[in-house]
Amino acid sequence: MKTTPYLLGLLGILSACNRGSEGVSPTYRDLTEAVYASGSIYPRNEYTVTADATGLLQQRLINEGDTIRRNQLLFVLESAAEDARQRAAASAYRQSRANLGANSPVLAELEAQVRNARTRLANDSVNYSRFRELYAQNATSRAELERAELNYTLARNNLRAQLNTLQRSRNQIQVDVENNRSQLVSSEEAGRSTRVRSFVDGKVYEVYKDPGEVVRVGDQLALVGSSHQLYAQLAVDESDFGRIRVGQSVMLKADVYPDKVFRARIAKIYPKLNRSDQSFRVDAEFTDASPASYYGLTVEANIIISQNRRVLTIPKSYVVGSDSVWIEQGGNRQKVRFRKGAENFDLVEVKSGLTEASKLISID
Repeated sequence: MKTTPYLLGLLGILSACNRGSEGVSPTYRDLTEAVYASGSIYPRNEYTVTADATGLLQQRLINEGDTIRRNQLLFVLESAAEDARQRAAASAYRQSRANLGANSPVLAELEAQVRNARTRLANDSVNYSRFRELYAQNATSRAELERAELNYTLARNNLRAQLNTLQRSRNQIQVDVENNRSQLVSSEEAGRSTRVRSFVDGKVYEVYKDPGEVVRVGDQLALVGSSHQLYAQLAVDESDFGRIRVGQSVMLKADVYPDKVFRARIAKIYPKLNRSDQSFRVDAEFTDASPASYYGLTVEANIIISQNRRVLTIPKSYVVGSDSVWIEQGGNRQKVRFRKGAENFDLVEVKSGLTEASKLISID
């Protein structure tokens, strides 16, 4: 278990004891057991503002430390390519709508061909009927009748083909309208991407780009996050991790506030081991006043494991190995074992094996 005497002393949960050859006796006192952790303060709703378009950064409307509102304009990019694509998409959309309208020159030509085909069919139908009557009266040859029938059939098929062509053209123009509308919407969205806005209410912690710089899709522009909702991201040693539970109280100290202790509670425990320092991450939420919103502010913490009221304790400095002490009894020195309970940096709880009458001695 790792602890820091400086922080625990400030919290008033340690009692300093000196080693001495004259000996001490176990005493009853309050003992708070805590696990040490270190970490940093970060804002909630933190995210990196990135560019969704390529262009020249025309305006930077924020600076580090600024308070921002949701949907506030942060950056403006200038992109000639996006503007050109938007104009082309708008022109294609207008043209396709015109091709589908009542005065469409494309459909007008096809409709004229349908009318001509109808007229041709009507004429050939009349001729075919007339030749059938003549043939019935033996007034014309069978070849003439068959020629009139063929012309009628061709005219009928031609009308059907012209009608199909007209319908296909209408359908294709409708598809073109929808596609061009989608292209226009996409280009307009891309155009809006050149105006970068905030997703959250919060604070600007860092800005990465200045006016005049070329920005590409995915480039980082700024780091923003909440200005009031902060949390402590702590690293707990692997050997202590099994004792951590959600809801445990935490006392935090930051160097920038030498005389202040902040109170928090464990809000989230992460089960993945960080192999670089053999620690686990835990997050603590402030339950009282929190520090000012300085990103990455370093803190030391004590996670309260237990608070034991009036228990028999001995100075940790007298413990030999893990569970033994030297005592003086009847003028003789002897090594005895005891059963440990809670402990902190200076004190160990005695569960059994020693009494208030025991006299502990230190043998160097």
